[in-house]
Amino acid sequence: MASDAVLPAAAAPAAASNDATMSPEAMRRLQAMAVAQRRRRRLQAWLPWLVIVGMFVVWEIGVHAFNVQQFVLPAPSAIAESMVKWWVPLLDNSWQTLMTTLVGFFLAVVFGLLLGVAIGSSTLLYHGLYPLLIGFNSVPKVAVVPILVIWFGIGTVPAIITAFMISFFPIVVNVATGIATVEPELRDVLRALGARPSDIIRKVGLPRAMPYFFASLKIAITVAFVGSIIAETVAANKGIGHLMILASSRFDVPLVFAGLIVTAVMGVAMYVAAVAIENRTTGWAMRGQNDQQVTVPGV
Repeated sequence: MASDAVLPAAAAPAAASNDATMSPEAMRRLQAMAVAQRRRRRLQAWLPWLVIVGMFVVWEIGVHAFNVQQFVLPAPSAIAESMVKWWVPLLDNSWQTLMTTLVGFFLAVVFGLLLGVAIGSSTLLYHGLYPLLIGFNSVPKVAVVPILVIWFGIGTVPAIITAFMISFFPIVVNVATGIATVEPELRDVLRALGARPSDIIRKVGLPRAMPYFFASLKIAITVAFVGSIIAETVAANKGIGHLMILASSRFDVPLVFAGLIVTAVMGVAMYVAAVAIENRTTGWAMRGQNDQQVTVPGV
């Protein structure tokens, strides 16, 4: 008994002595790896901005070097001048596009999540509804907009419905895949323990589907803007798409590109918001990527 009591106490100094017995060369290697890791994190934070700035610099130089006409491809400086000149219409129309996109995206999230859970948890629904969903997604949305105009008239409603239709399918497919791929052995064990099908879906299926769900959100929020812009170019009296059509009719190409850049900025902002929510909600799914850190003893 005395020897058993001594073993835990002796194990702690042995483990604690690893740092003390580490050679100076190994310590220097660890410190160098820690410094390299900090530099890599700083580079990752600055890299998107460097790439964007570099792209605009190359764009500006290329336009002037090859003497490209403004009605073909305006320089970033001309686009910036147009954004400053028309900032009030750009702001007003971008708010309209953002509102319609968010409403359509929210509806796609609600109905896509519910239908994805239903399809993923039922084999009959999976085989019965999947061909219909594939056919629904295969229809060009720009061909549906005139029908929506006949039903709802010109305005906001066709843009909302188009944003909903184009972002609905990725959410349904990913949520259904996440729930349907729960291991059969795990289902059998839970059933043996007395779990009901609803308990399996709520406690295992939904957490399992969350990484798939957020992956689909990052796709859906970007394509939702595509749906809004398509509807606004065909049947709207307000929005970035409507503004771009007016600008192109006046051959104001810099304003057209300004509308594209504003749409891209809104899409990136919504993507970043989705990533932030994903990291706070399902960070456990990517812990292997986030935990690769080098720790230096004594630092």
